[in-house]
Amino acid sequence: MIKNTVTINQPKKTVVYQVFTRLFGNKNTTNKPWGTIEENGVGKFNDFTDKALQEIKKLGVTHIWYTGVPHHDVIRDYTKYGISNDDPDVVKGRAGSPYAVKDYYNVNPDLAVDPAKRLQEFEALIARTHKNGLKVIIDIVPNHIARNYKGLTNPRGVRDFGADDDTSVEYARNNNFYYIPGKAFEVPTSPDYKPLNGEPNPLSDGKFSEFPAKWTGNGSRAAKPDINDWYETVKVNYGIRPDGSKDFPELPAGYENKGYKEHFDFWKDKDVPNSWKKFRDIALYWIGKGVDGFRYDMAEMVPYEFWSYMNSAIKVKNPEAYLMAEVYNPKEYRNYIKLGKMDYLYDKVETYDHLKAVIQGNALPDALSEIQESMADIEHHMLHFLDNHDEQRLASPEFAGTPEKGKPLMVVSATISSSPTMIYFGQEVGEPGNEDAGFGKRSRTSIFDYIGVPHHQRWMNGGKFDGGQLTPKEKELRDFYSRLLNFTLTSDAMTGKFEEIQSFNRRETENYDSGLYSYVRYTPKEKLIITANFSWVTSSTFQLRVPSEILKKWMLKSGEYPLTDQLYGKKYTMRIDENGVGLIKMTLKPSESLILKLEY
Repeated sequence: MIKNTVTINQPKKTVVYQVFTRLFGNKNTTNKPWGTIEENGVGKFNDFTDKALQEIKKLGVTHIWYTGVPHHDVIRDYTKYGISNDDPDVVKGRAGSPYAVKDYYNVNPDLAVDPAKRLQEFEALIARTHKNGLKVIIDIVPNHIARNYKGLTNPRGVRDFGADDDTSVEYARNNNFYYIPGKAFEVPTSPDYKPLNGEPNPLSDGKFSEFPAKWTGNGSRAAKPDINDWYETVKVNYGIRPDGSKDFPELPAGYENKGYKEHFDFWKDKDVPNSWKKFRDIALYWIGKGVDGFRYDMAEMVPYEFWSYMNSAIKVKNPEAYLMAEVYNPKEYRNYIKLGKMDYLYDKVETYDHLKAVIQGNALPDALSEIQESMADIEHHMLHFLDNHDEQRLASPEFAGTPEKGKPLMVVSATISSSPTMIYFGQEVGEPGNEDAGFGKRSRTSIFDYIGVPHHQRWMNGGKFDGGQLTPKEKELRDFYSRLLNFTLTSDAMTGKFEEIQSFNRRETENYDSGLYSYVRYTPKEKLIITANFSWVTSSTFQLRVPSEILKKWMLKSGEYPLTDQLYGKKYTMRIDENGVGLIKMTLKPSESLILKLEY
């Protein structure tokens, strides 16, 4: 049976370009493991020139997620700027994790030409990004903050996290942290790891002063967390008691069907935990500076009632704010979208994981249809990606193996639903993440170290941002991404219905190989037939069939109809036979895809 899984009149597609801000403009190609800024270099806010931003926009991008902007721990002496040194015993890597934020009211000094004016340099980047027609997204990490958090530039009246906590108890509703009374924090140890790879540092002594110890960011309640815990961070208390019960007002029944204004009104007169107010104020501070939205780290570790409170406040300030979140539990998706008022959640454990399994030969593509059907009511809210800072690079041997093998995954990921598409800088030129950066290892571009990104650097071409050093294959790949992403932004069918034709072709079509996947997307204005060949070794020649039930909806009668591939312009013909079935002769090369538009 062919089932519709997408409603019509959805918002237009958007494309998010995630860029690791510290690495984007770095021209240094030394790439020494555990290298310093002086050895390996670092990118700056100013590297995002008008030319760079124009080229990103031309790629088919609507939003830039500047990853790693809030001031997080780094192992570098900025004391002359009034910034305290960070202890390597509770910092991962040399450049530090962007998810161990040290000061939410300022930005990473590494990213500024003049660290004393780092906030002004970022404000200039916001303005420059807007001038070039792009929206700005930054990270907020409500679940945890750096163990040594210290707000050096708090606005007037803002109290630091934990400043007013009762540290004699494990839990109190308005404490910002959870405590382990009577016990001091102990630095985790491991025979396989030494901070800074064992390099001497005045603060690297296996100790960090914290009494009483706090719960660790991933929820560990041990005074000495495990080396694999998020020991560089502490968990924020949102009014969830240690037994898991809620110590705050809950949303009444029916609020899943109400908008952000009703949610905002609900919270107006409610007494909420102090941490809620602190993070709401942080978000509104950045909205006030022109930031257009946020990516929320590990959002499902924070109750959705808090998200209702904060996101509704953001939307009242800026109704167009773009709110995307990292959530990995499909059973909670609807709570975080409908009750938490999130715009978009990662579609990681469904679409991403299945596409990865397909290209690695561990699954057939057929189940993609079931995935789309299972999320029919929320498909627009499920952000699609194949590459980001947490995951193995698409082109790495550990994922697709080559950039070309990633192409059919990208076509399906970008066109199967009306959801946003996200790509990670360097993905569009085949970056494989092959560097051993120190703390960060191969297959992922390190977020903990000072490092270069070789394929991206060839596109950057010394700051010309013209692709002048790219190989012919890399140029072709970037052209493919540009064609695909720009098409999704302008295609009316991307906002319309999805129907799988996979099962019909599996059943009825000769020579329809197991590595093929087909579906249609359509609105009254545009009809698309999409087929992808996930095989990287076999060409497939077959006669694709479009079921009569679909063609009746398209109001097509017997005859021949011209089709045009929307990526490269090749012409095809669909003949409708006496049974009302559409027949399209095609040959798909390994890793090739077709997006055929009905021309009539």
